[in-house]
Amino acid sequence: MSAAPVIVDIRHISKSYRRGNQVIPVLEDISLAIVAGEFLALMGPSGSGKSTLLNLIAGLDRADGGTITVGETDISALSETELAAWRAAHVGFIFQFYNLIPVLTAFENVELPLVLTDLTRRQRREHVQTVLRLVNLEDRMDHYPRQLSGGQQQRVAIARALVTDPTLLVADEPTGDLDRVSAEDVLVLMERLCSELGKTIIMVTHDPRAARRARRVKHLDKGVLTNALETPLPECV
Repeated sequence: MSAAPVIVDIRHISKSYRRGNQVIPVLEDISLAIVAGEFLALMGPSGSGKSTLLNLIAGLDRADGGTITVGETDISALSETELAAWRAAHVGFIFQFYNLIPVLTAFENVELPLVLTDLTRRQRREHVQTVLRLVNLEDRMDHYPRQLSGGQQQRVAIARALVTDPTLLVADEPTGDLDRVSAEDVLVLMERLCSELGKTIIMVTHDPRAARRARRVKHLDKGVLTNALETPLPECV
């Protein structure tokens, strides 16, 4: 069987922030290749740069130097307008605190990324029903976030991230606000998305139990990828 192609190619990325007159380095000379269909966990202590790296991959922030190529697109070279369009088409976001809109139902929250597309209303409904069925929430589509448990809200958020069929799913501490049972349900779902649908997932987590669900774990410390041994984990593809 041929090896999966590289979908994210990160080369010599650096990033720093300014605090007054002080320059604070966050990432230093990061290079990393992520193959299509991989479930990668980024781990490290608070302030290690893992969320910053995730935001750079997702096109939410820009590096000071180096390049990031996703598929055949060098996102480092895109204008702000081009980058916004690229994110909408290629990245699905899963956040720690769900980021659902309280006045919208589960169906309406999931539908949001499709509203500005060329899909008809019927096509949008079919897409939304498909992903809600995938996350086992089709019977909750008319419920508002306040009527759902934390685990159910996160599954709605995952459905919203999936509905555009993105190239990448990026998850920042997706189980950080969940109890252990709900967290397990969400991680099993993410495993399925990788193994059954071939989705490429990049997850930031501080929880070793969550990281064990990934195919590969990379560790950051003070903005540098460390040489910590990667735990052998089952492949999703």
